[in-house]
Amino acid sequence: MQTKHIDPSAKRLRITYTRSAIGYSQKQKATVKALGLRRLGDSVEQSNTSTIRGMVDRIGHLVSVEIVE
Repeated sequence: MQTKHIDPSAKRLRITYTRSAIGYSQKQKATVKALGLRRLGDSVEQSNTSTIRGMVDRIGHLVSVEIVE
């Protein structure tokens, strides 16, 4: 998912690891790990910062993102 659809005024994001990183570059695997995701189906809540949105842009094909109220 691209973060272009995420409201910048949202405070928190729930990021869910939905697709395996096997077969993708080491950089993408490191980004998944840096977000705090370990296993498929794991979810983490992160603050909505430009850094986190950039990470999600890089691995948007591996995760799904929701806005947390």
